[in-house]
Formats: sequence, C-alpha cells, structure tokens
Amino acid sequence: MSTETGALPSSSVSTHILDTSVGRPAEGVAITLTARSGRDAEWVTLGGSATDADGRCKDLPALPEGTTHVRLDFEVEAYFDKKQAEAQQDAPRVRDSGAFFPEVAITFAVTPGEHYHVPLLLNPFGYSVYRGS
Repeated sequence: MSTETGALPSSSVSTHILDTSVGRPAEGVAITLTARSGRDAEWVTLGGSATDADGRCKDLPALPEGTTHVRLDFEVEAYFDKKQAEAQQDAPRVRDSGAFFPEVAITFAVTPGEHYHVPLLLNPFGYSVYRGS
C-alpha cells in the first residue's frame, strides 16, 4: 500500500496495561517508545507518555518511515511502589519491593502501514503481552 507520494504509510502503536492482581487498569505508568530501521541499526527514542485512568496510552508518536522494530519500555516499579504504599498505610510491610520486575521491555517487528496495539497484563511477579486489535 502506498500513498500519493509513493511513500509507504507510517505504522502506529498504542498500548494499555491491566493490573491482573486487582483486575483494574494500571494508571500512571511511564512508557517510552523507541524504534530502529533494521536489525543492526541504533535504537532511537521517539517519545513517551504515561497510562491514563483507563490504563491506556493513546498518544504515542507515529513511527518514522523505514521502522522495522519497536520497543516499548514500561516503568512499572514506581506504580507498584505507590500501590504498595497505599495498601499498607496501616499494615505491616509485607515485602521489600513492590515489583519483582522493575521494568518491562517489549520488542516487536512492524510492517509499514499497520497499527499495533500491544496490551500488557501485569502483576507484581509476572507479566504477559500480546498483539491486540
């Protein structure tokens, strides 16, 4: 598929996070989007955002023409630290850290013109990811 200028349309990425330990969206998780144009190319940071009250991040930048690989970096440690502090205001400390994985990095290949929705299912001791729609 090409545009009137002959260039391939850019790809786009969106994501959301569900905290499966409570069955609710994870709000306020910082996300960084990086991309590269080839297996051996350097990663370039394109931008970042944070999840909203619905756990969604809808405002990530479009991918530059020629992008072949994308990485989403989720900074989950601060989210779990805040969640643990709120839950244990009047309770004894249960464990030293709010998350076993302080960050989650998801790398995937892209095709020009496609939209990629990549949900993250998260809990303090594990995560799962898939290509959504």
